[in-house]
Amino acid sequence: MKRRELILSSAALMAVQAHAQASPTRILVGAPAGGSTDTLARALATELGRLLGKVVIVENRPGAGGNLAADAVAKAAPDGNTLLMSFTSHAINASLYPTLPFDPVKDFTPLTCVATSPSLLVAHPALPVKDVRELIALARAKPGQLNFAIGAMGSSLHLAGDLFKMQSGVFIVNIPYRGTAPAIQDVIAGQVELMFAAVGNAQAHVRAGKLRALGVTSAQRLPAFKDVPAIAEVLPGYESSAWFGLFGPARLTPELTRRISDAARQAIATPEVRRRLEMEGAVPVGNSPEEFSKFVHNEIQRWAKVVKFSGARPE
Repeated sequence: MKRRELILSSAALMAVQAHAQASPTRILVGAPAGGSTDTLARALATELGRLLGKVVIVENRPGAGGNLAADAVAKAAPDGNTLLMSFTSHAINASLYPTLPFDPVKDFTPLTCVATSPSLLVAHPALPVKDVRELIALARAKPGQLNFAIGAMGSSLHLAGDLFKMQSGVFIVNIPYRGTAPAIQDVIAGQVELMFAAVGNAQAHVRAGKLRALGVTSAQRLPAFKDVPAIAEVLPGYESSAWFGLFGPARLTPELTRRISDAARQAIATPEVRRRLEMEGAVPVGNSPEEFSKFVHNEIQRWAKVVKFSGARPE
């Protein structure tokens, strides 16, 4: 290459890099404003922008279980200006949907897992059980007579229930609702006996005595609910925590991948972001791109088995 061409090529590259740095970074969220994924993305965005030295904004693109936002990021330029705050559905959708307009592995660059969010198995207080062991015994004695309220078919909370049924061998009927709020209200009212609910959605009702917590879906007991056993204490190996992760499009350079991941992990470690995450009932994580990539691969394989068992179809 001639010297003049080399200078022009270098100048063009610098111009592209300068434009990318000056442009705002968008974090696309495949869920409506106000939900946990949106709240966590906004908690991260301000601190991430400060660490990257640029404006970071959150853009909601709800629909198709998060697939609309994921598709937009999969097709975005690999310049670090379009990111995805995804959730457990990124792994579930790989087997839930017969076809997707993107590959959930090949079309993304995993950056870091932001947080995990265990859920509570809750029951109406009138149900004559105090823990998971008693629930399994009752469900075996009355197959098909107990019900799970399901906020969204194919969601992580739906599949937490089906994983429970798969491992315990009980038959509990799923009652679908359009959203978590009406589902949890019907459990409180006694219209449905049981539900898997995010800690953030259920904890106030549990503390008020409107719901009874039978178990937590994390591998160990939660500090905020020390008296509530982990379901794994009765069903060894049971675990079903929702997770929230930051992705970029495929083909991000290793340098850009590391830069964004390091900044996101530093942001997650700040007291303000940790406080916001914990207010949502989430447990901060902040792992490396390599660790997160391995985690996503494992999650896709794990949930595929549960989706097959459940027979779930996208709504």
